[in-house]
Amino acid sequence: MNGGVTIGAPGSPPDYRAISFWLETCGDDLTPRPPLDGDAEADVAILGAGLTGLWTAYELQRRQPGLRIVLLERDIAGFGASGRNGSWCVPDLNISLPMLARRFGTSAARATQQATYDAVDEVGRVCTEEGLDGGYVRGGALFVARGAQQLPDLQASYQTYVRFGFGDRYEVLDAAQTRARVDVAGAVAGLATADSAVIHPGRLVRNLARLVEQRGARIHERTAVTAYHARGEDPATPGRAALRTDHGTVRADTIVLAGEAYLTGLRRLHRQLIPVYSLIVLSEPLSEAQWAAIGWQARQCVASYRLSIDYLARTEDGRILFGGRGAPYHFGSVIKPRFDRHAPTHGLLQDMMRAWFPVLRDIRFTHAWGGPLGMPRDWMPAITHDRASGVASARGYIGHGVAATNIAGRALADLITERPSPLTELPLVGHHSRDWEPEPLRWLGVRYSQQAFAGIDARADRTGRPARGPSLARWLARH
Repeated sequence: MNGGVTIGAPGSPPDYRAISFWLETCGDDLTPRPPLDGDAEADVAILGAGLTGLWTAYELQRRQPGLRIVLLERDIAGFGASGRNGSWCVPDLNISLPMLARRFGTSAARATQQATYDAVDEVGRVCTEEGLDGGYVRGGALFVARGAQQLPDLQASYQTYVRFGFGDRYEVLDAAQTRARVDVAGAVAGLATADSAVIHPGRLVRNLARLVEQRGARIHERTAVTAYHARGEDPATPGRAALRTDHGTVRADTIVLAGEAYLTGLRRLHRQLIPVYSLIVLSEPLSEAQWAAIGWQARQCVASYRLSIDYLARTEDGRILFGGRGAPYHFGSVIKPRFDRHAPTHGLLQDMMRAWFPVLRDIRFTHAWGGPLGMPRDWMPAITHDRASGVASARGYIGHGVAATNIAGRALADLITERPSPLTELPLVGHHSRDWEPEPLRWLGVRYSQQAFAGIDARADRTGRPARGPSLARWLARH
């Protein structure tokens, strides 16, 4: 992904394998592609070679194979969340179905939810039909109520799916049924679905980059976009939009801003998102006896109903991935490499995994990493295209990006090529979130919310009772 962050000394590429387990094991040469060398012309110029930018390029090539497409990437393809995520390819967005229905109507909410199911299928279809090795395995998902305090949220989640016509995709499990699938300590119920998959993020993003490149797109790495201009803003090129870099300027009919959290490094978008860090720890490979002891035989995505978020996955080489939030927001939405690792949060995640699986109390952890997610003020992703200005963008996935970026890429391709489709009618398209508050209000509000969510979870775990009554933190968490 693109943005205002550099690893290592300027001019000397770092060892990108150290960014995440996924990049370390993607099997690809991570030597950066050549940077932009002077000014260039394109039909479409894309900021960011993560999944949003790459899916957009791929879908544009399917619709108009002759398009001149240039992608500009600050580091390497897959540097950001696309190469660091928790491997989940799942339906749903962070904004809830009830909130979507209140704002846009029930039909629009249903269409949006259906699009997320379709995107899980679409990622798998592309991997199969293109021979693209993305590690895609459709193992389903299991959401666990760990204690009676989480039961109301599980029940409310299921009833929401029923209300909107998706109840047949889910199965409510009792304690015994839940622990028969994955033996999680404290599990009292579960909600299971087949509509989820896991991927190998590094292989998916790197192989997708190679595919669009083979079909004619140009990818320039180690090329940071420092500014952008809409059509008519640059006197030198009145009829073109432009992405400016220290290596030159790319002028195009359409520019696509696809940098997710790193877009906050651009002055004009600084308050559109805040970078919220999600961190991950990875265990050593488990033995067959250890897997049998915890009963985790399939490759489901697994999570609980904590406000602070947790997510688990089983890797193809037999490790447990345990991720979650908790790393602090930094004043001014600053993104720096050292923030990718936060020892207190990584330690907490290790402790949490041992609490989930006491039989693994002596397990070793071999990897720890993290990175920023882009969070909009209203928790809702935005897919935009202004034909008059020549500026398009997609952003704000908040951790649901593997499927949502596929939706965004297809929708942007339809918008840019002027092909109306069901995707272009979704409420995500044309949506504009209001800006986050200026500092120090932003820092105070976000840090308060982070600490409050953790406190609510800790109190519920301690008392065994769900959080009840009015709470500023719970009000802020509504989405």
